Parts: sequence; structure tokens; C-alpha cells
Amino acid sequence: MSSLYALLVGIDCYLPNKLPDGASYRSLKGCVHDINHVEAFLKRQFNLPTEQIYKLTASNVDDSGEPFEPPSKWPTYENTVKMFQEVTSMAQSGDQVYIHYSGHGGRAVTIYPELKREKGFDEALVPLDIGKPTSRYLRDLELAALLQKMVSKGLVVTVVLDSCHSGGATRAGDSDIRGADTNTVDTTPRPTESLVASSWELVTTWQNLTGGTRNAAAVGGMLPLVKDYVLLAACRPSESAYEYAFNGFERNGALTYWLLDSLQNRSVDLTYNELYSRINAKIHSQFQQQTPMLMGEGNRLVFGNSYESLQYTATVMQVDATSHPVQVKLNAGIAQGVESGSLFAIYPREIKDITQSDKHLAIAEVIEVGVTDAWAEVIKTLHTGEIEPGANAVIIGAPVDLMRGIRLVECTPENTKLEDLPPKEINQQAALQAVAIAASGNGWVKLVTEQEVADYQVSINKFGEYEICEPTGQPLPNLQPPLKVGETDAATQLVKRLVHLTKYKATEELDNFGTTLTKKLIVELVGKQANYRQNRQPSPQPFDDLSNPSVRAGETVFLRIRNESSQVLNVVVLALSSDWSIFQLDILGDNANFVPFDPGQEECIPLKMSLPSGYQEGTDIFKVFTTVGQANFRWLELPSLDQPIPSSSTRGLKAPRNQLEELLAAVGADDQPTTSRNVQVVADPSRGWTTKQVTVKVIAT
Repeated sequence: MSSLYALLVGIDCYLPNKLPDGASYRSLKGCVHDINHVEAFLKRQFNLPTEQIYKLTASNVDDSGEPFEPPSKWPTYENTVKMFQEVTSMAQSGDQVYIHYSGHGGRAVTIYPELKREKGFDEALVPLDIGKPTSRYLRDLELAALLQKMVSKGLVVTVVLDSCHSGGATRAGDSDIRGADTNTVDTTPRPTESLVASSWELVTTWQNLTGGTRNAAAVGGMLPLVKDYVLLAACRPSESAYEYAFNGFERNGALTYWLLDSLQNRSVDLTYNELYSRINAKIHSQFQQQTPMLMGEGNRLVFGNSYESLQYTATVMQVDATSHPVQVKLNAGIAQGVESGSLFAIYPREIKDITQSDKHLAIAEVIEVGVTDAWAEVIKTLHTGEIEPGANAVIIGAPVDLMRGIRLVECTPENTKLEDLPPKEINQQAALQAVAIAASGNGWVKLVTEQEVADYQVSINKFGEYEICEPTGQPLPNLQPPLKVGETDAATQLVKRLVHLTKYKATEELDNFGTTLTKKLIVELVGKQANYRQNRQPSPQPFDDLSNPSVRAGETVFLRIRNESSQVLNVVVLALSSDWSIFQLDILGDNANFVPFDPGQEECIPLKMSLPSGYQEGTDIFKVFTTVGQANFRWLELPSLDQPIPSSSTRGLKAPRNQLEELLAAVGADDQPTTSRNVQVVADPSRGWTTKQVTVKVIAT
């Protein structure tokens, strides 16, 4: 039987450092949290013994000015290389190795000019003591060689890099970036001798992996083309990896947070491709400038191999049968992304195959959350039988609070560049107070304090216009026309925009990731064509970048949908457009609420891409829903931003009910909720649903 080993590296504390161009690697706040949560997850899911976890962390400084961990556990270059070598030595062929790095990524002038030319640079992981000129980066060639040694030994390797390759400043943001605080290449002269292998061996390994081409790389030069292991990286080379206080208590890397969140709510036969799809959608919903990347064996089962299919569940640790209703204690809590209101399906102890949704014994809703455990009360009994300690519990739904938090930010020289400050004649305090008054009691957005997490920021830009930003301080694109401070109803119109964005985001975030239907619905873009004519045989050409497809306005893309289940599925396609509108596509020309797809049925739908007037580029999302029962998703439609909702329809005008309740209406469930616990979405397992989405960037011709 194969074993699992984990190599976990998290760096919050970066000792004082300053690069030649004045940039620096600032200390972070969420990396050690990332690693601790990953460690807790591995221990609980796999009973992974401590001796098979190789962990290096640097928490923020204590009174001595250094991390409180002993120096032997600091993530220095030397300790990190040593850990890689120890794991490789201990693990045997067929064993799994999970590697997770949370910290800064950086670039340094290359020490391999024969491979990357004189002015080239090396991508690298940044140790905590990089401020010392004698300290070394763990460079791309070294990391590639370390991983290749694992693969050559027959180890099943998964690598997660929650870092970025370059960084940028944020204005008045609620998040931090995992990279240098400016785009920089470190030119500090450093030791060139590697503890991994000789320079000749490193260069030879790199050339063998890249087929001899220069700079052939997968993640912006970080690693060559990945084939024999899985690599999940936080972002593209030109982007930033953010860390953020998702739960309002502590910071985590966006990739790590949604990775752990997704792993709590997954099917047993989940592949890395499917896992990536959900993570990518979740991150993009909040940080549009961060696109995670998946390379390598995407079809491999998560924490599995070609010979076995693993199942992952929470466990019922304790049952309080004296409570009314019955309460159960689960071995999952805040560290695993569980929230108050999360829903768990509990199986009889003897049922080990958690794909049997008709075997649910009960549904329990979390009412009290601890760090690593939670109490839930049974709110629905589906079969007779006693809940026993040791029973499997699978998370099937988490509440989504449709009330979005808004922070009003007054721009000052302390948080804004001087050239970006609003005109002096504008009274920022009065202008923002007008927004606060307009937002009061609207039911969709709420103002938050400095201690609470904000979904959006509102400020005034240098042109005297209201500006809506992401939590990072990055303005949202395509919010037209501008709203000038002082214009009639500008503050009211701004709040209407915030409400519109809240509805848009709520639809974008809809998913039901744990259902077995997810694997039965095939959704993909198969290519583009410049001069497609209707009713002609299409000849789609491949995208330049399949992981980030882009087209020119006027070109046609082809959306392939296939039902690989054994039952009829009802399919709906919603288009979420760059002008912030949502509309249902009439995919077969009959204007029906849904289209039934027979088992094995496949359709390739041509979609001619365009841009709204005045737009230079935009991103369109095609979100495909499928249900077993009848479905009506048209109430989710929205007009473009600032356009009124047609008076003949009530779509978009509903009060912000719990999203699970809204979903009940969409999938046509028979039992409508009668209490605040909207759990009937799982009362009839036959009424399954799932959703997948693809994204296309459209560029003006």
C-alpha cells in the first residue's frame, strides 16, 4: 500500500531585506495559516502521521526580531533543499508526495547565462533570509531538478505554489500580494554553487525537460513543461497572487483557501481538472487579476493514482441524542472552510460508497463552528436508522450571504498617489456620506467597518468620479458611464450599480460542486472561426492559449455540451457578459426554458462574439446548468448595467433570500422551505443539478 508524504513551506516573516532597485519582500500574514490548514486537512483526511510531514515555517517575529520557530525549521534555502532530498530518500516508488509552498515568488538575474542569455532571469522561491547577500534563491532549474528526481524514482507528485512571480502595489486594499512590492529582478551578486546538483547537471536536466528549447516553460519560466506530475500555481507570470481575510478572521492565500474549500465539497472521483475549474471560477469571482494555472496530469484523481479511487469525508465524532433535534459533532471546522449554516449529508456507518446519494440517513446543518470541529443539528431525516459515531458526513451545501460588504474609502496621501488624489474642491466625506445614506436598508449591500471584510470599495478618483473597486483597490472594468460627484442622484445610481453587481456575482458563484452529475456534463470550447456562416460546416481553429482563450470581436467560438449520464438532463446556458448583463441563450432556437439532452446527446453551439459600443475588450462567461427536474433560470437574467429591468418581468427584483432557496425555485423542487433552514434542496436526491462555465476574452478588431 502506498504512503503519503507532505512537504509544506510557509513564510510570513521575511527578515529585513532591500533589493538594489529599492524593492523588498515584505512580510506576509497568511502563509503560515495556509500551511497549518493544509497540515490539519491532511491529518484529518488521511490520518497522516507527523513523521511523514516535512514542514518549514516562519511566523511573524517575536520579541527577538526573528520567527519563533527554531532555526532548523526556518524556510532557508539550505533547509528547503534538505527537506526535498529527505522526502525523496524516504518515499518509495508508488508513494504520493504533496508539496505546498506559500510565500513570495521572485526573479533574480540568471546564473545560467548559457541557457537563458546574459540578460535573462531565473524564477525562484524566496527564502526568509534573502536580505543577506550570501543567501540563495531556490531557482527554477533547481526546483525542476528536485522534482525530476522524485518522478524518476516513481513517486506520485502534486505541487501547489501559492506565490507569484512579480508583484504590484495596491491602493487602499484589503489584501496583500505574494511577490516583491514592485516589478523587479534582483541583481544582487549571490553564491552560484547549488546544493541540488552541479550547474552542468541542472542545465542538462532543464534542456532534457524542455526539448532543448530556450526558455520553454510552463509557469512563466518557473518550471519546464509539466508531464509526469500535477502542478497547481496561483497565477500567471504577469499576475499577482493575493492573500485575503476570506472568513473575516485571518488571512489565507486565495489559491490555498479555495483549494481547501473545494476539497471539502467534492465527489470521490474528482480529478485535478475538475478541481481547477472550480478554484479558477472562485478566485476570478473576487480577484479578476489572478488566474490560477494547472499543468501536468490533470486527469489524475485528487490525492489518488491510476490504481485506486479514494473517498474523502468528515467523520461523526459524537452524537447527542438527548438534544431535540439530535446534534452531532464533526471533525471539521473553520480550518476546513466550514461555516455556520453549512449542510452535511450523513450516511449510515456501514455505507462507505458516498456516491450513493439515495443512502443519505439525514441532513445536518452546522450551528456552532470551532477551529477544527463543529456541532450540527439534524434538520431532515431521510431514512430510518441511528446515527453512530464513525459515520461518514459529506458537505453538500454552504450558505452564500448575498449581502455584500461595502467599504467607503477616503483617498489621502497615505493611501493614494498624489497624482491620483481627487480634486481638492470635492468634499470626499460628504460625497461618501451620500452613498451611505443611499445604501441604508436596501437589502443587498451593507457598509462594513475597518474590522470587517469588504467585497467592494467605493472611493473618488482623480477625475471627481465615484469608483467601485475590488478589495485589492483595483477598479472594476466597464462601469460606464462615469458617475460624477455632485450630479443629481449620482450616489443613488452608484448604489444601484452595487446592487446589480451583487446579483451578477451571486449568479457567477452558483455551483453544486459535490454532485455526481458534475462528471457527466461535458462543457468545453472547441475553437474559433473568423468567417463562420450559419448552417455551414464549421471548421474551428485552436485557441492560441487554451487555458485563456481570446478572440477578436466578430469571430465565432464553438461551445460543446455533452450529456454522458444515463438519464435525460435539462440544460440551460446563461451568458454573463462584459457589460454586466446576464441573459439565457436560445441554444436550439426554440426559446424554451431549458433543452432536454438525451443520454449521449452532444451539441456544438456557435456563438458569435461581440463587444458593447465603446468597449476595447471584455470577458464573457458561459455558465451551463443542468438539472434532472424541470428548471427555470430566467429569473436570473439582468439587463446591462444602468439599464432598467423590464416592467413586465419581476426578474431581479426579488428580496435577497438565501441562495439555496432561490436554487430550489430554479430546479423545480417540490417542497418549498417553511423555516429559515432552506435545506429542501437535498430532500429529493433525484432532483440533482450541476453547473460548469467557460470564459472567453473578446478584443476589439
